[in-house]
Amino acid sequence: MSQWYESTFRNVLFPAYESGLRHRDTLSWLERYEEDQWLSPEQVAQLQWTRLKQLLEHCHRDVPYYQKQWRELGITPADIRSMDDFAKLPLLTKADIRANFEDLKATSLRDDLLYKATGGSTGEPMRFGYTRESNSRRHAVMWRGYDWAGAPLGTRSLLLWGAGVGHMPWRQRVRERLYHAAFSRRIVNSFHMTEANMAEYADVIDEFKPRVLLGYTGPLIRLAQWMLDTGRRVHRPRSFISCGEAMHDFQREIIEEAFGCPAFNTYGCREFMLIAAECDHHEGLHVSADHLVVELPKTADAPPEGDTGEVVVTDLSNYGMPFIRYATTDLATPAHHACSCGRGLPLLKRVEGRVLDAIHTPDGRILPGMFFPFLFKETKGVNRYQVVQRQLDRLDVSIVRGPAFDDDSLAFIRHEIHKVLGDSLQLHCHFVDDIPLTSSGKTRLTISEL
Repeated sequence: MSQWYESTFRNVLFPAYESGLRHRDTLSWLERYEEDQWLSPEQVAQLQWTRLKQLLEHCHRDVPYYQKQWRELGITPADIRSMDDFAKLPLLTKADIRANFEDLKATSLRDDLLYKATGGSTGEPMRFGYTRESNSRRHAVMWRGYDWAGAPLGTRSLLLWGAGVGHMPWRQRVRERLYHAAFSRRIVNSFHMTEANMAEYADVIDEFKPRVLLGYTGPLIRLAQWMLDTGRRVHRPRSFISCGEAMHDFQREIIEEAFGCPAFNTYGCREFMLIAAECDHHEGLHVSADHLVVELPKTADAPPEGDTGEVVVTDLSNYGMPFIRYATTDLATPAHHACSCGRGLPLLKRVEGRVLDAIHTPDGRILPGMFFPFLFKETKGVNRYQVVQRQLDRLDVSIVRGPAFDDDSLAFIRHEIHKVLGDSLQLHCHFVDDIPLTSSGKTRLTISEL
């Protein structure tokens, strides 16, 4: 029955909804991207260059921010004749986006934009705009990447995910429940996981019998370790997809032993959705180079040996609010070989950043670090933040306030943190002028010194 529904969803229900009812071209883009992946590396690079040049021409014609910046630099798109030339353009930072929000919008498209906010795994929430076409293309790239892990559209999936904070209207809750049911997936809130309720999460897996497990690495690792320690076995899924946090090799071994299935790494962010993902050859993460330009320039304090660099991304599809050379503040290391799967997309050897510490409480609760991007994304007036746990019964939150921050913002933070951590932990909020950087130039969102 499950396989019949998956096939019906992919071939009948989703096309009727996405193409017929919503008039979106996600499926046509998915078809194009599935063809693109089998081009040779040289053909992928040429396709990427063609799409990049088209985007640069658009920015020169229609985006005030780049018009002004490039005029001051004395350059035009005609002067950018190679990727080396492109790499000389200035980086775009979160601070640049906040300070130039309106000027980054394309004049001809500013009235048609959709908007999202990032929680900011580096502690800096940010709002950004994107077009409907880029939204369709992002979802197409996501489904292509999930397909590599054996999870194409409609696959029965259990998501150990973060639930939204605050109160969601009942109509929205019903809509979301129906939407996820149509996709044959169930969302389980990982923010409520404790040492005492691990069996409940295992029971949900046995009850739902997913073909794919997908979620934050941290909570799944804790569940997998609990299963190994207690000898508990659950329904065996076809694969596990790690999201939100880097999955290390020792963690992969724990997951694969506990769940009896292969684990797949992915790398993405809200600004672009899926950036790179593993295929079933597990030789690295394929970069979506037909959809994005991903550069890895070395940071100023990087040692001379090695080639790990900061992930710098250009979205080739978002003409509404283009991000040219956006500095993610994540770190990654490239692979210098082609994958034996035959895809022409380049590889990342590993992603170094996005490792978020978990918060523990005296009564046994364990809160994954990904909770805090969810929280501060919904809190008005927070420019940057950092959460530090130095002792089991205390949590310190440092906040750099923006103009919109008020008493309600602080009350919301306290309420939502106490809701998931209970009263066994003292919460101390501090207002600061800045958040110190790590030696690698990053701001860590959560730090546990236990």
